[in-house]
Amino acid sequence: MDLPTLPTNRSDSLDNGDPSSTLNDNAQTNDSVQTSESNISTPNSTGLEQLGTEPDNNTQTIDPNAIILAEALTDKAIGWQIHNCKIIKKTVTQDLPLPFLYHYDSLDDAVKQSHPLTPELLLQFNTPMSAHEAAKLIGIDEELLTSPWHVKIMGSLVVFSEALQLAVRLHWTNTGKKTQQIYTKDAADAIIAAFEDWQFFGRVDVLYKNNKQILISIDEQNSNTQELPAESLLTIEASGDYQQLLATHALAVIMKLEADKAELPWFEKAILARLE
Repeated sequence: MDLPTLPTNRSDSLDNGDPSSTLNDNAQTNDSVQTSESNISTPNSTGLEQLGTEPDNNTQTIDPNAIILAEALTDKAIGWQIHNCKIIKKTVTQDLPLPFLYHYDSLDDAVKQSHPLTPELLLQFNTPMSAHEAAKLIGIDEELLTSPWHVKIMGSLVVFSEALQLAVRLHWTNTGKKTQQIYTKDAADAIIAAFEDWQFFGRVDVLYKNNKQILISIDEQNSNTQELPAESLLTIEASGDYQQLLATHALAVIMKLEADKAELPWFEKAILARLE
């Protein structure tokens, strides 16, 4: 089956150029669904509204027929597909400076014994420098130092269900740091090693075109009640454009995805395929 393409909010710099959606606004929803962290631009409007509160108290009862976003995204029974997995930013280099201590620690023990730390070297421990500068400071050949690969790759993907008329754009990376240092012989091996523990991060955008069933987000995890504080619930209105989740709700979705990631292999498969 051909993957449907999905529209994007024109103000979103990540996905300009996505063709129009082929999702059918009148498609039947999946009856199996039950209740139960960048440098990226922000759309002009979220299109999200909070559910109203009950007059007696400040709680809201969850509609038993509503789709709960985080739970639906981690439901293996739904036929989720991945679309438009792409790289936004990629850094794979050995040329970035490192604190002197990193360079010194990479030396063989025999070299360390013949070139022990002196008070002068200790003063430089946290000073960023290149391998060439570190070798000169120690008084050794630069080839004796092992320079790591600095890896930082960020990307996005869209996961969608045609039956639910729901698409969610997520963002992924190998590290939350500026770069991840990987000691391997070549760049390809460094990338593979860097993505052994990749993660979701940042904003979450939702495209929901089903006006037959309520879609809600809950920003509290592990709730065992059908009644929650009204401010914890967010209804996501049907729309032809992507809507950015509020930060607390995006975090709740990411936390749920990270907790269940090992059971959702289609994400890692798509990301690793894109890196090849």
